[in-house]
Amino acid sequence: MSPEVWIPITLAAAFFQNIRSYLQKRLVDVSTVHGGAYVRFLYALPFAWLYVFAIADDPFVMSPNATFWMYCAVGAISQIVGTAFLLASFAGGQFAVGTVLSKTEAAQALLFGMLLLGDAVSSAAIAGIAISFLGVLLISGRMSLEQLNGRTLGLGLGAGSAFGVAAVGFRGAALSLPVDSALQAAAITLAVAVSIQTLLYGAYLGIREPSSLRVAVEQWRIGLRVGMSGMAASACWFTAMALVSAALVRALGQVELLFTLATSAWLLGERIGRREVLGVALVVGGLVLITITPTG
Repeated sequence: MSPEVWIPITLAAAFFQNIRSYLQKRLVDVSTVHGGAYVRFLYALPFAWLYVFAIADDPFVMSPNATFWMYCAVGAISQIVGTAFLLASFAGGQFAVGTVLSKTEAAQALLFGMLLLGDAVSSAAIAGIAISFLGVLLISGRMSLEQLNGRTLGLGLGAGSAFGVAAVGFRGAALSLPVDSALQAAAITLAVAVSIQTLLYGAYLGIREPSSLRVAVEQWRIGLRVGMSGMAASACWFTAMALVSAALVRALGQVELLFTLATSAWLLGERIGRREVLGVALVVGGLVLITITPTG
């Protein structure tokens, strides 16, 4: 598989994630926050394993090693922690602030990737990450300095850190498998990670919020659609991160905001102001720099 294919794969990941987010929002409207969040893992699990057996002749030949289990567990747990931090940062109407701060994920993934995996990223890509983040800042809503209290700042940046560690962990897990196929390595990493998340998050809800667990099971009809679209998005994310730096993938993945903005404008009739238009221009400009950077 050519490394350059990471670009269309990442765009597909952002598209499927936009669909999953829309379905999950509908689910949260009739569920609890944690119940709606757990659905993404619970119902993605069977699809993830079906995907593994569909593309791998014998997935058990891949022989996951200790390094794989370490990276995969760190990635899986970090993603749960990041989700919890992000949800907590929304308290008190701080949705825009928490969202923007969590989008530092790409920059933090760049740092973690360099430290943990030795990933090298060009100066053009670094500039693209910075420019696209400025665009995200404009698109995500008006934010005053008064909103940047210590709690929200810590939780938002903490979410970005956790998501950055998760992305690097999943890339490290895929790279540690003794297989040449990035597609197959990403598939087994995804299936194992979702298994860990389903068990850990399910155990937590069973102890702390059994009602959320019950609602997640009862909402199986929409849950299956969330799981299918979420698995498709994750399969694309994991494959792209098995090919190139997690920082590049997560930065390009910010194109999801453009999909969301387009949905708001065309389907919901929401007005797009000059601030948002400038934000789109910066995001697009940053993503162009990211996609033209050498990845070899």
